[in-house]
Amino acid sequence: MTGRPVGPDDLTLTLENPRAERVKKVAALAGRSARSRAGVLLVEGPQSVREVVRFAPERVRDLYVSADALERHRDIVAAALAAERWVHVGTEAVLHAMSGDAQGILAVVDETGVALDDVLVQGPRLIAVLGNVRDPGNAGAAIRAADAAGADAVILAGECVDPSNPKVVRSAAGSLFHLPVVRALPLLDAIVELQDAGLRVLAADGAGTVTLGGPGADAEALAAPTAWVLGNEAWGLSADERDLADEVVRIPIYGRAESLNLATAASVCLYASAAAHRQS
Repeated sequence: MTGRPVGPDDLTLTLENPRAERVKKVAALAGRSARSRAGVLLVEGPQSVREVVRFAPERVRDLYVSADALERHRDIVAAALAAERWVHVGTEAVLHAMSGDAQGILAVVDETGVALDDVLVQGPRLIAVLGNVRDPGNAGAAIRAADAAGADAVILAGECVDPSNPKVVRSAAGSLFHLPVVRALPLLDAIVELQDAGLRVLAADGAGTVTLGGPGADAEALAAPTAWVLGNEAWGLSADERDLADEVVRIPIYGRAESLNLATAASVCLYASAAAHRQS
């Protein structure tokens, strides 16, 4: 890397003007149209930046860090430099102008497209399908739950929130860079493709006639390769979507809560399958 810094101690302050054109372009990535035109997403905060540098360094175009954060996150900066990524040091005002959620460090990262065929050819055993999920915090938390449960992929089907939305990226807490995320697929088409690939499709819905943990959704049944489908936060799954699934499964509520939120329901279902897979 001739002429480029080789360690955190070699970096110097280079960005001091919060109104500079580069700063404005990074800040604009909060908007979907700017991200789409540039083919990038914005990764904010040390946890998410650490994970993308660790698991997908080739995707990092630029890493920005404040002088103060440089001292706190030398490990992240050193890893980025070792991967020959561009690292820029700015003032706190510059980093704040780029993003109010940066916590002193952020990265501009290349978008990647993942096709469902690329996932299915790997013979997945557990997939999470989010249908028409609109809330970015819910989507990011569900992606994180799928990652924690060892899922092979997440599919964002129908009218889902853009996974490059900064709130999705923050809520996923780095999991967006740990497993494939397939997007822009009609939900009914996704269900059919998953079934054709040999996965048992289970729709998680309060209207289910099968209870999680009971016959049809017990450990023996969940040991098969499975795709869990979870619907929109407000209205769940349509009758057509439920009818197409192999089973509609309800999560039992033992207390007084009316229901579980999307990310919690995803965690319960995915962990039930993960445990069954490990016992089989």
